[in-house]
Amino acid sequence: MILAELLALKRSDEAGLAAQLTQQLRALMSGGQIRSGAMLPSSRSLAAELEVARNTVIHAYEQLAAEGYLRLAARRRPVVTDDIEARFARPAPVPKREAARKPLLSPWAMQLSDTDWPLSYQANFRPLRSGLADAREFPHEIWARCLRRSALRRRFNDQTLINRPALREALRDYLEINRGVRAEADQILILPSAQAALTLIAATTIVAGDAIWTEDPGYPGAAAAFRATGADVVGVRLDQWGMMRVRETRAPKLIFTTPSHQHPTGRVMPVARRTELLASATPGKTWIVEDDYDGEFHYDSRPMPALQGLDREGRVLYLGTFAKAMTADIRIGYLVVPPQLARTMEIAQRHLGLIASVHVQEALAGFMADGHFLAHVRRMRRIYRTRRDHLAAALARQLGGVVTAEVPAGGMQLIARFQNGASDQDAVARLVGAGVEVRALSTLAAGRPRDFGLLLGFAAWRENEIGAAVRIMANCLTGKRATRA
Repeated sequence: MILAELLALKRSDEAGLAAQLTQQLRALMSGGQIRSGAMLPSSRSLAAELEVARNTVIHAYEQLAAEGYLRLAARRRPVVTDDIEARFARPAPVPKREAARKPLLSPWAMQLSDTDWPLSYQANFRPLRSGLADAREFPHEIWARCLRRSALRRRFNDQTLINRPALREALRDYLEINRGVRAEADQILILPSAQAALTLIAATTIVAGDAIWTEDPGYPGAAAAFRATGADVVGVRLDQWGMMRVRETRAPKLIFTTPSHQHPTGRVMPVARRTELLASATPGKTWIVEDDYDGEFHYDSRPMPALQGLDREGRVLYLGTFAKAMTADIRIGYLVVPPQLARTMEIAQRHLGLIASVHVQEALAGFMADGHFLAHVRRMRRIYRTRRDHLAAALARQLGGVVTAEVPAGGMQLIARFQNGASDQDAVARLVGAGVEVRALSTLAAGRPRDFGLLLGFAAWRENEIGAAVRIMANCLTGKRATRA
């Protein structure tokens, strides 16, 4: 059979004639329609039969020769490679019984489930999702100018500087003045996210079997990062001041805490409890990870200085993120580490590839240096306080006999607990189905759930959106039609 009769090139195809010819010849050879040792037409002859340019055929032949399908020699027609069928045969289909076997995974990966962290359900971006900043209030035009200015600069050739000095220095000054953090610029690592910082901490400080204390209920992302190392994660109960003191014979390798606004309850750890927590951590043996994820937003009084600022023994690793103060798509977190860990953790950061965009780092440094970051935080602090109060008032008005709201001193979400002991997960399923995206408090437990309620975000939602969401909640949870304020 003439080779040209097996080919069907379409001039309208966006792939182009050369790419089509290469693909079709490859399929004919690997499929056995053109046998090993077969001699193909010369490029001139095949081009004439297909009515295409000779260069089109030459390109296809050279590509197939590079892939091992053809042998080319000067003044000779192309020859199909020996044993072409065996070398390029399609793999035999996997028997159904074999395909059903589970892949070999690590013990940690085998326990992963899409019903766990970060969300216990799949829903769209709707009120009252928690933990989100309001991107609609962000000064996008100013940020775009900072990004453009950063992109146009020509001084990023030194790829060894994965933590940009300008951002490190801007962060050092901001954290010292506003959060009471005591550190030098070279103790600050810039990472793609707060979760990346937890991954770095776990990789550099934890050995399989180490005891790790986390808050219960608490942030599931921390437990996920620590469990990936094979650590024994132990949930520590809370009281009105946050993480309680644990009296155990086995000291933990690491303690994870959110003292500024405990996640998810919003409780603030007082100085006495902070001092007690520091005293429980033996220098060089126990590390404390302080996650200050939304410490910028404190409404009823001045924010309490960071736990890290009270530490004189180098035991605290301080973690923060711009995703809460700015917008989630900024994707920049930071980690302040004790001096004795700084060099090792920066090397580990490089090895693990936990490197944030240089241009975004420089843009963020400019955004802070020009005063835009602090101005935005101050503005959003006023807006979020108003939204917090609006949500608390709406819950009291529409659901006063069903839930009790715990109004936090700061943060971006609050907890509403059922007064009648109703199942929070059943309630979440009904609310999500009705268009209100909330989280069950019981899903944040480190072990067996003991706390039940709803986690409601207010920061990302305007007053009219909050009011509409609470009316839907009232309809779902009481069966009565809610009224407008």
